[in-house]
Amino acid sequence: MKIGIGLPATIGGVTGDGILDWARKADAAGFHSLGIIDRLIYPNFEPLVTLAAVAGATSRIRIVSSILIAPLRPNALVLAKQASSLDALSGGRLTLAVGLGSRDDDYELSGLPTTGRGRTLDGQLERMRRVWSGDASVPEAAIGPPPVRTGGPELLVAGHVPGSFERVARFGDGWIYGRSAPEEFGQFAAEVDAAWAAAGRAGRPRKVSQGYYALGPSAREEADGYLLDYYAWLGPVAEYIAADALTDAQAVNAYLDGHSEHGCDELILFPCSTDPAEVDRLLEVVGPRLS
Repeated sequence: MKIGIGLPATIGGVTGDGILDWARKADAAGFHSLGIIDRLIYPNFEPLVTLAAVAGATSRIRIVSSILIAPLRPNALVLAKQASSLDALSGGRLTLAVGLGSRDDDYELSGLPTTGRGRTLDGQLERMRRVWSGDASVPEAAIGPPPVRTGGPELLVAGHVPGSFERVARFGDGWIYGRSAPEEFGQFAAEVDAAWAAAGRAGRPRKVSQGYYALGPSAREEADGYLLDYYAWLGPVAEYIAADALTDAQAVNAYLDGHSEHGCDELILFPCSTDPAEVDRLLEVVGPRLS
């Protein structure tokens, strides 16, 4: 199982220089990927813009939009061009992971409908695949730059309901899930595999999951401070999310082992602090697994 690390781009007080320094450290440390979270009504850095800067500051590590709320960017052709450009600029290192998001207010303030989001995403993915098809008979395929990889950047689709799993099988190279218990991940992963087989897809879908960690001397305080704020809109549920943050080496290793046992191909761990030493702290725990 590959191990990625999240960027601190949603944490209060983070700076552009801080994000790029974090990215360089993660690149040098040997992590497989750098993930970034998307929100609209929050003081976070926009994912595609940030990943473009990160691509220029790094040379090896993959960059992952985990996840990009695609329906907030309703022109699918522009989104496909942005993704192709970012993939080309990074030398083919982009994994575009997309989903619906769960905050109605992001849609409402944007003037976008809060119903029919699944159909919107289906339409976007269909048109984006046409852009990346390389088929000269398809008008959208004239939109460049041409993809680095045949068929376009690696595309992961998020969700945990049957419609999401069907969307993975129809459009995606794989599936991405949010933070979860390993057993929950395994349950949904089996449904993804079933949808993939039912669609007649060859091989198996790539499966990615995520989690939160804090390993510094004030780990619990930092996890609570960040996650209770970020998930405040969920009310009491935010307390459960904060409580699940991985705050010691034993918890990190158990989380990794559990997800690996349930078929996870990559796990991206997001920090709860902007302290760049958190890259080193995570590396100290997972370093032997990165080779």
